[in-house]
Amino acid sequence: MDTSIPLENPSLSRRQILNFLTGATVAVTAGAALYPAGKFLIAPAEKTGVGGAILAKDILGTQIPASQILADAPGTRALVAGLAGEPTYLIVKEDHTLDHIGLVDNCTHLGCTFPWNPLDQQFQCPCHGSRYAPDGTVVHGPAPLPLKIVQVAVIDNSILISPWTETDPRTGNQPWWV
Repeated sequence: MDTSIPLENPSLSRRQILNFLTGATVAVTAGAALYPAGKFLIAPAEKTGVGGAILAKDILGTQIPASQILADAPGTRALVAGLAGEPTYLIVKEDHTLDHIGLVDNCTHLGCTFPWNPLDQQFQCPCHGSRYAPDGTVVHGPAPLPLKIVQVAVIDNSILISPWTETDPRTGNQPWWV
């Protein structure tokens, strides 16, 4: 009678190891390819402060120090990336501080961006001719509504931009964008 203990088939364990290594290699390769695609497709969460405030940034996403904008002449309209990356004008006041109201650079007619014309003291939309006063109210249509405004605050040389949720000081009404 044979009392020997049967040994496991060594080729089976080799096959299991090779299957595991092949699966792990495929998983690592697929993960390495999908990770950058996922980072590209999913927008990063914007770090916000109290009341949804964000830091003012330039076109490259670099934070803009308040001292950089305050070095400009009074009356200057500095264009920064504001809430949700919307171009926003910040206004340097006569006392070399920033106005607490910023104007979003999106025409209320069709959403075009527009420049500040210092000679006419107006924002002038090149798309269809809308014109806005320095405070963002409509001077000439077809724009139906005043420009959206945001709150601006300077804390420790950082410019914080937050949504405007109070009564619109230009109209005395609830803001149309809230």
